[in-house]
Amino acid sequence: MSGVDRSSQDEPVPFGSLFFHVRRGRGAPVWVRGLLLAMVAGCTTVGPDFKSPTLTRGVSVLPDSPAQGTVVGADDQHFVAGQTGSQDWWKTYRCAELDRLVQIALDQNPTVEAARATLVQAGENATAIQDNLTLPTVDAQLAQTRQRFSTAAFGLPGGQAYLFNLTNASVNVSYPLDVFGGNRRQVEALQAQHEMQAHLWQAARETLIANVVTTVVREASLRAQLDATNALLQAQGELLDLTRQRQGMGALSLNEVAEPQAELAQSRANREALALQLDQIRHQLAAYLGQYPAQNPLPEFHLEDLHLPQFLPQAVPSALLRQRPDIRASEAQWHQATANLGVTIAGAYPNLTLTGSMGAMALSPGALFNPASSVWSFGAGVVQPIFHGGALSAAKRAAEAAVQSAAAQYRNTVVQAFRSVADVLRALTHDAATLEAERSIMEARQQSLGLADQQYQLGGISYPALLAARVQDAQARMGIAQAQGTRLADTAAFYLALGGEVDPAAVAQATSGSPSSSSGQSAPPEAR
Repeated sequence: MSGVDRSSQDEPVPFGSLFFHVRRGRGAPVWVRGLLLAMVAGCTTVGPDFKSPTLTRGVSVLPDSPAQGTVVGADDQHFVAGQTGSQDWWKTYRCAELDRLVQIALDQNPTVEAARATLVQAGENATAIQDNLTLPTVDAQLAQTRQRFSTAAFGLPGGQAYLFNLTNASVNVSYPLDVFGGNRRQVEALQAQHEMQAHLWQAARETLIANVVTTVVREASLRAQLDATNALLQAQGELLDLTRQRQGMGALSLNEVAEPQAELAQSRANREALALQLDQIRHQLAAYLGQYPAQNPLPEFHLEDLHLPQFLPQAVPSALLRQRPDIRASEAQWHQATANLGVTIAGAYPNLTLTGSMGAMALSPGALFNPASSVWSFGAGVVQPIFHGGALSAAKRAAEAAVQSAAAQYRNTVVQAFRSVADVLRALTHDAATLEAERSIMEARQQSLGLADQQYQLGGISYPALLAARVQDAQARMGIAQAQGTRLADTAAFYLALGGEVDPAAVAQATSGSPSSSSGQSAPPEAR
């Protein structure tokens, strides 16, 4: 301003630990502008940089994978070193109907669709907030007002009133100077949150696939058990009829009739329980497909339709850390907590904002384009927290506790993940041994049944003895069906425990609204 004494001395004004000298003249002196430019050019990012955790080398965290299954023949399973999980691992069961149902489930399951929508929502929200924090905001404003004022307001006698219209058109620009990286940390936290949602969506997909596979396996096993139960019922029914005939002729007592009668009743109850489980399994399968129980007819599955995968990827700890979506999601949550700590720390530092406005103001819209009507303004604002009653220190301690909590949750997720892998590795070994034992039992029962049939043809044994051999054979078939179903289901559980492999195309499609990396973001995280 022209009325300011330019010869007056600068006045030092304390500003936290900094001192800015403001001159009572037209604009700030050169050294002040240079200081501001140096601060902007030397922007730093306060707070800790997140580093991805890694396992300590040389520490055994998983049991050794078995070299192969103990069942000799077509059911051998080999663990191949260096092989990773496949994006379509369910196709190793070599069942076209299973492949079709998995694809329907991925397309129509409401849980997966909700997870995908949540992922897109997180990405779009992160992009919107990132743009607000890192880019200037430009707004156009147009206003027209009618005003009345009196000269008495200026101390003039008479108090004459005047009416006039005022038209104002302007463009306003605001830009936050992220000197200490608070905005960059906030963007980093948003990107970590979006990454966590991406891994949760992937976990929902992998869980759905495993659920469809295990449900189909369960249905096939139940059908085999029902077939064996029906054969058992037929043999027990004929045996009970012969027992009653012999009792009617006085060859047996009533007590000897009660035992086969109770066994037949028990088998009938078991058949009804198996039939109920089969109906419920098919209803569950329809729900996984996003369908109502009776909406569309589902194919029937039998154990002969499913082939046991023979080559499995070896469980490697480092691969688990990269592939399991629950571990990756927990790591992203830890990253988000670390970035939020940086946001909290930056809140105690000065916050600088540049604002500017340029437009026109006139008494009529037509006069807006007159050069004399142009108006402009430029400003810079700085806010330095000085005293908040201990709130800033408390917020920092809370953010540090959140980081510690997220780190502990991550470690717990890793421990539980490795436990599930260890469980399923041991299950595959014991499933193979169980199936081998059940097959040995069935082979012995079949040999016994063959000998009994020959003896019966030659008159060496009675028909009730032949029926008893048939009952034992049917019971052995039920044991085989249960063991085969368990081994097929545990193989699917093994693929799920590995976490599968992320489909890059699917992730890119679902994360189309993901925020772009900020140029001022810290370097890629690494293990601390």
